[in-house]
Amino acid sequence: VFERLFGDSGSSDPAIVQRRLRQKRSILDSVLEKATGVSRAVGATDRTRFDDYLQSIRDVERRIQNAEARNEREIPVVEQPDGIPEEFPEYAQLMFDLQILAYQADLTRVGTFLLVREISGRSHPEIGESEGHHSLSHHGNDPEKMRRFTKVNVHYMTQFATYLEKLQATPDGDGSLLDHTLVLYGSNHGDANKHDPHELPIVIFGADKIKGGRHIRYDHAQLPNLHVTLLNTLGVPVEKVGESTGKIELEPLSLPSV
Repeated sequence: VFERLFGDSGSSDPAIVQRRLRQKRSILDSVLEKATGVSRAVGATDRTRFDDYLQSIRDVERRIQNAEARNEREIPVVEQPDGIPEEFPEYAQLMFDLQILAYQADLTRVGTFLLVREISGRSHPEIGESEGHHSLSHHGNDPEKMRRFTKVNVHYMTQFATYLEKLQATPDGDGSLLDHTLVLYGSNHGDANKHDPHELPIVIFGADKIKGGRHIRYDHAQLPNLHVTLLNTLGVPVEKVGESTGKIELEPLSLPSV
């Protein structure tokens, strides 16, 4: 992820990144100069194919230009991580920090992070839990196993809460990154023990266009409908996501505002 954001320069230091971008630009300029001469020497059929190749090179050049423009933004200087941390909290926080860096530098407007795979056998010794996540999710309504499963889920939410706190503490324009970001956190099961995809717990944070502080229950609403609604709220004119059947109103139905 670090290399996708900042290249293989080893640091987010603007001076180092710019030096690497200049090297890439120099290579591209050389390739384009030679390619133009070759294009004049080939036949019509090959010229069409060669022009497509040149277009792909120009696309790379545009991406370099965009990266150069973004590189003027002030972001923390971070060294490239040595690798994937073994401890889950350290890994999660590192991925969250990279997301925040990407938003600060405007390297992307969209980010996703699979905090945990439902089939994961990951254990969490840092909270004293040796059994795997997937095994605990099939608790069979055993109260003790359900207590331990809850403990693991609280552990995930604690990591996620830190991410939100960092977004809120990061200035952005006339507010914070959290003010200008829409964060959706959820699961694909309402009851993992039964693989029940109904009554999904979904939480939405940030985005000053959506009223917060509410607990809303939607009867028979599909999750893709929420995706369409949120994208439209952010100005993305999509009509369908997955198997969506329309939009939903962001107003309480069965439960009062809290």
